[in-house]
Amino acid sequence: MLLLKMLFWFGAAFLFLSSILPFSKIAHGAVRGIAFPREQFFVLSLTMILLSFFVLDPQPRVWAICALGIAAAIHVGYIAKFTPIWTKQSVGATQAELADKDTHVTLIAANVKQSNRDYQRLVDLIKEEQPDIATALEVDEAWVDALYDALKDDYAHWVKVPKSNSYGVVLMSNLPLSQTQVRELLVDDVPSIRTRVQTKSGQNWRLYIIHPEPPVPNHDTKGRDGEIAMMGIEAGKDDLPVVVTGDLNDVAWSAPTRRFQRLSGLLDPRVGRGFYNTFHAGIPLLRWPLDHLFHSPEFRLIRMDRLRHIGSDHFPILFSLALTGSKKANSTPEPSDADEREEVKEIVEEERQKDREAIGTDWEND
Repeated sequence: MLLLKMLFWFGAAFLFLSSILPFSKIAHGAVRGIAFPREQFFVLSLTMILLSFFVLDPQPRVWAICALGIAAAIHVGYIAKFTPIWTKQSVGATQAELADKDTHVTLIAANVKQSNRDYQRLVDLIKEEQPDIATALEVDEAWVDALYDALKDDYAHWVKVPKSNSYGVVLMSNLPLSQTQVRELLVDDVPSIRTRVQTKSGQNWRLYIIHPEPPVPNHDTKGRDGEIAMMGIEAGKDDLPVVVTGDLNDVAWSAPTRRFQRLSGLLDPRVGRGFYNTFHAGIPLLRWPLDHLFHSPEFRLIRMDRLRHIGSDHFPILFSLALTGSKKANSTPEPSDADEREEVKEIVEEERQKDREAIGTDWEND
């Protein structure tokens, strides 16, 4: 019984610390990573409260319930935004906007996992959904060749950036692209894409695709955090309506992603609608939202779906939007301030001084 109580208090202490540590500005994978499973930690906190009635005596039980109750409240305070009880950010399309199909754009974002060689499952999914734009991350030469051979007749416009380090990206579009740039924003060999897209109605908008480094327990997250923040600043200054999509290696409720929204002013269609957890596809109890799309208020949401398994550790996700001539939002991110922008500048400058390989470069070695 003593061992059981010790294990209980260890678990309670961990859950309490996991709820408050992400409040800190410590940009390290060991801290940032524990912000990911807030759904799971919320459920565990409630479970531990129930277990306390069987494990602890009345007086220590009160302290345990207080600590675990605080942890549960903090966790639910973050994840509640991504449930139907919350006010939506993105505005749904009206019947008139649904009818004006020339303003629509449907996009599939997929992290394929480089070592996954089941190319056909993604090809079949794209052919079935027929999105206007499809993006695939973690693509090497073999992935790009397989997708191009199968889909070159479906998509006229391609941006191919194969990499053997799990940071490759390919963009395929049947909408015209222009002003396309492939850039390494902050970390060498971690590319992103910036391009202008034209709808069938002739409207122009900007598409950004990013895939920053993941948080790992033995490394800081300044490369990832800096890239996400840089993208937020650039998107916020863009003179066109903007869509930012990709695997941000960050959850929707985390400090870096919330900062990104403040810097960019972009809307998250998940807010008020659902988690749409895309990772880990193979472990149902350990899933959180890592693959995202953020958009300007000129867009209206038509559809958002997590798609079927393609053999990767990520599920693909689909977004369908209508581009209108007016800005509209049910709620908007709070604006950034000068102190926050100065903090971002410091993070970026510090990261640029480093000479290192991208995190996880050797993860996909066969």
